[in-house]
Amino acid sequence: MKKVLLFGAFFAFFGMNAFAQEEAAEPVTDEDLTQYATVEVMTSLYVEDKTEELRNMILNNDVIDGGARYNEIKAAWGDDAKMAEAEVTEEEKAAYQVILDFQNSLQQSVVDYKTGLITESDVITVSVYNKVLAAVKDDPSVKEKLDSMILSIKEEKDAERAAAKEDGDAEAAEDGK
Repeated sequence: MKKVLLFGAFFAFFGMNAFAQEEAAEPVTDEDLTQYATVEVMTSLYVEDKTEELRNMILNNDVIDGGARYNEIKAAWGDDAKMAEAEVTEEEKAAYQVILDFQNSLQQSVVDYKTGLITESDVITVSVYNKVLAAVKDDPSVKEKLDSMILSIKEEKDAERAAAKEDGDAEAAEDGK
């Protein structure tokens, strides 16, 4: 019975392997590349937003009082003698730890965000993502075309964000009048 199961598993493996190769042999379309590029740009913008959030946490922290003090605490962190020399208070330690925790969670947050885009959104499917990823690894011209698309989409999104920020700034200025 074991031999029959092993034999069946063996052929199932080769069947799946042939299917995977057949899927990989399917050419990558411009639409596939656009979907992949969109995921990359959305992830990049997410990283920019989170980086800005971290920057604001540091610069606008009432306890730590800006970047200079943050850098002092960062340099002393983990060394009790340096912490005492820098006169880091318990309140500052707690505030710094909140920032540190946020910073340490960023990588997983980005992974979760990108995974969600690939598996749970209408932006791209897992099979298209994997097909483009394989094509990029195998063919430098596909990578070059993808990089060009990413740059183009990123420039477009950056322009949209800048315009939205200007609109928001103009509205805020009018509200202040």
